Amino acid sequence: MAILPNAENAIVDAQKLRGYVLSTAHPAGRFKAAFFARFGYSDGNWEDFERDLRGLILSTDVIRVEESRYGQKFVVEGSLTGPSGVTVQVVSVWVIVRGETVPRFVTVYPGG
Repeated sequence: MAILPNAENAIVDAQKLRGYVLSTAHPAGRFKAAFFARFGYSDGNWEDFERDLRGLILSTDVIRVEESRYGQKFVVEGSLTGPSGVTVQVVSVWVIVRGETVPRFVTVYPGG
């Protein structure tokens, strides 16, 4: 396949990173936060996490495209090297909503 369409313009909601994926208080996100904390990511350095996610989608091919009720869902698997220097495999999910052309971040979770 190819890289995520319009990856350079992808929308990553900071609140989704801080308040969900990297939040130790979120009922579901806290498990992801605990996982990503092992690699040096936290809600305090969410910008590093965003930068690394953007790097992933700009350099790694989409592995799967699915139709959803919202539009096209894109799955990108690859590795991130966290602030701790340790590399981890992740799966990131993005959606291009019907009628739009720019991908939006949906979630990320452990891969491999």
